Amino acid sequence: MQKLTEIIAAAKAKGKKTLVAAYANDSHTLGATSKAIDEGIVDVILVGDRATIEATCKAEGIDVNKYKEIVQEADETKAAKVAVSLINEGKGQILMKGLCSTDKYMRAILAKEGGLMPAGKPVLSHVSVFEVPAYHKLLITSDVAVIPAPDFKQKKAIVGYVINTAHSLGIECPKVAMIAATEQMLEGMPACVDAALIAAMNKRGQIKGAIVDGPLAMDVAIDKESAEIKKLKSEVAGDADCLVWPAIEPGNVFYKTATKFAGAELAAMVVGAKVPCILSSRGDSINTKTYSIALAALNVK
Repeated sequence: MQKLTEIIAAAKAKGKKTLVAAYANDSHTLGATSKAIDEGIVDVILVGDRATIEATCKAEGIDVNKYKEIVQEADETKAAKVAVSLINEGKGQILMKGLCSTDKYMRAILAKEGGLMPAGKPVLSHVSVFEVPAYHKLLITSDVAVIPAPDFKQKKAIVGYVINTAHSLGIECPKVAMIAATEQMLEGMPACVDAALIAAMNKRGQIKGAIVDGPLAMDVAIDKESAEIKKLKSEVAGDADCLVWPAIEPGNVFYKTATKFAGAELAAMVVGAKVPCILSSRGDSINTKTYSIALAALNVK
């Protein structure tokens, strides 16, 4: 896929899912869910203040009757918990953050009792799919929002998540770049060591379904000319489908630089919970939230 609109088409073809939006009082959440309903991707249950939702729908020209249900809960924290409980009751397959703050939303997901975490010690992470005008295809990245400094175990889980996301987009054998400050193997840089170990695990068949290489600097991961100038031989270099960041800072900087400077559009979701969870910023556009709904729908198990 080269365009995010193709994700909408793929999600529609997979069949309609039910989304539960937590504290869905804002125009962007209502606009995105309305658009997703019109696209035939999802049915939607809204949790929030009914009067505010109805007034916002009226102001935005949205038919409030298109929603499957509105569950009254005017308190932000309680609304997140109610939305999670609806998922646990089997009434929805996708969770979406509305106007509630990220910390309240994540606490509801991570709650030991009544949350959405599977048994064991799962890794909760964040995956984004970018449409960058300067790149020749969609670019999948993780993690820019949830894990500040992933350890080795978490990085392995993150690699699995980007591979699974790539498969959902129809990429049979994605090329995964483990990003570091250099493509040289420098033992004094933990990012390089972890990247090299994960790449070796892939070559030995311990990580399947992709071609993984690293460490790779950002330039050689996405630019063939840079890789050729540096005489780097790699199946991934210059043609990466997925970028795995060594920490949250470079990922978050990329996310904001790509969208603000390079005009990128994106879809994003939290993975590792029982269902895909949409964690878009309250300031994200309606398009971003709609693409995120489509991505989550495509990844419902």
